[in-house]
Amino acid sequence: MTTHPEQHLHLTTVDSPDSIRIEIHGDLDHDSAGLLVEEATAQLAARPSLADLHLHCAHLGAIDSMGLSALLMIHRRTTAAGVRLHMEDRPATLDRILHVTGTFDYLTAAQPVSPAQTTGPDDGAHAAPSTGQDGST
Repeated sequence: MTTHPEQHLHLTTVDSPDSIRIEIHGDLDHDSAGLLVEEATAQLAARPSLADLHLHCAHLGAIDSMGLSALLMIHRRTTAAGVRLHMEDRPATLDRILHVTGTFDYLTAAQPVSPAQTTGPDDGAHAAPSTGQDGST
């Protein structure tokens, strides 16, 4: 278990064999959002076989647009890593922000296991690299 102090935010990380729980205490705002992204990213990098990342939000205080941006970034990183993101014990203020911004379903819906977790390295399925062009122009 690791505790990360910050002015308005305290994170406590608890790990188990196949999951990580990050407990959020305090405000997730412009000054502190980067700390949560850094912790989640470090946990994803350190645990390539991780199945689930749980964000325990019961003690979340205020959240601003940078806090929402941090949650969206963590969702993108967990999805890319084939890790299911769980936002647990969300306070009403967080749910309200997610509904107002249209991100509630995106951030809270059950995520299927990604192909990276269900296919082996030698199954012949390889994605073509992105060229950065969408082909519609």
